[in-house]
Amino acid sequence: MDLKHQEIFQRMKSGKSFKMVDPDFQIVNDIVSDTLKLSVELNSSGDTNKIREVLRKITGTYIDDSTIVFGPFYTNFGRFISLGKNVFINHACSFLDMGGITIEDNVLIGPKVNLVTENHPIGPQNRKDLICKPIIIKKNAWIGAAVTILPGVTVGENSIVAAGAVVSKDVPANTIVGGVPAKFIKDL
Repeated sequence: MDLKHQEIFQRMKSGKSFKMVDPDFQIVNDIVSDTLKLSVELNSSGDTNKIREVLRKITGTYIDDSTIVFGPFYTNFGRFISLGKNVFINHACSFLDMGGITIEDNVLIGPKVNLVTENHPIGPQNRKDLICKPIIIKKNAWIGAAVTILPGVTVGENSIVAAGAVVSKDVPANTIVGGVPAKFIKDL
């Protein structure tokens, strides 16, 4: 990866606002185009081995054979997704990963889960800028069906996020959260 790639990628992951009209952003647009093409291949397969193979191309990383992803699976960028061992991702999940998504070992992700690392400034004059912050899901976490996790959130080890929750704040280890916005329900 050349210096220009590294520089734009660092700015994307910095948590600071950056402009999508920046000339270096064309590098990102090129990767997005490649990812969208590969996504068609991924989502036309009913074979989890083939899905994993295409997802390896999208992420540019090795994905362990113990990790299972069901299609359809959606991502806009793909290069900032990191999947651990023995991860299960159910149908119709969407990962917007320009801020980085790390999913550690033994994580369960239910159907229709949205992991969104990208946001926009509130002010209308800069609203087309991007602000990206990472999402980290620690070991043994379980993310229920139709959960949305917003930028900058870490879900702690062994925690459960109840179906339908919208998570905007970190989830402590060994807890259950749920609701909109997600709130503490109980310790495990």
